[in-house]
Amino acid sequence: METSLARDLMSDEEWAFHERFILAVRAPNGRKPTNHRLVLDGIFWIARTGSPWRDLPEEFGKWSSVYRQFRRWTLAGLWEQILEVLNESRVAPDGLQMIDSTVVRAHHQAAGAKRGTPRQGLGRSRGGFTTKIHLRVNGAGLPMRSDITPGQTSDYLGFDLVMDDNLPEPRVLLADRGYDADRVRKTMEDRNVVPVIPMRKSRKLRVAIDRKLYRLRNLVERCFNKLKNARRVATRYDKTAESFLGFIDITSIRLWLRHLST
Repeated sequence: METSLARDLMSDEEWAFHERFILAVRAPNGRKPTNHRLVLDGIFWIARTGSPWRDLPEEFGKWSSVYRQFRRWTLAGLWEQILEVLNESRVAPDGLQMIDSTVVRAHHQAAGAKRGTPRQGLGRSRGGFTTKIHLRVNGAGLPMRSDITPGQTSDYLGFDLVMDDNLPEPRVLLADRGYDADRVRKTMEDRNVVPVIPMRKSRKLRVAIDRKLYRLRNLVERCFNKLKNARRVATRYDKTAESFLGFIDITSIRLWLRHLST
């Protein structure tokens, strides 16, 4: 058990990075301060193993307390704030970016949230009860922005979700033919971004692409593989969209820190 737990414990350097953000969102309530480092380690353990919250080892504290803190940080936008700072730091190349999507199976425990399943990013597709993750990645293969929709949603909508924000603008955007639409190409051209997108067979006006450049799109596919090493991302157990996105963002942040540490 000790060896398994050690895989999720933060180094002093990683905790020093997270601590400044946690202190910024902490609301004073007069209670005894929580061991936020231990709580965060517990959240990382849940993300990696995909285990139910009730199975959280006692070493991390009471499972319900760790869960409540996870929800508070998630609803406060903590994970998005950290990713925003990492992107704005420009420590990773972002002139070349790529987008893609992947479908993940949702466990039956994910059903039953208030406001209905479509509002929570759950739907029905060929894979059954699913959620689609839309991802934007930089030239180092690091996640910049993610969002979720029901599994049957087209990539066109996902394009709007991950590209409509204040992230550093790419000079070149790589995407597969699922994004081959006049509207997508026009949007990129209006933003002075060169779209490198293969054409659908039905397209009458043919557009050439740089095949060597397009091969770099494997970076986003490799990023998905790394994200899915976290079982809480590979299979959706969370009822709410906020919680599931929270685990995607948490895993994304750890990928960034692992990359920067090397």
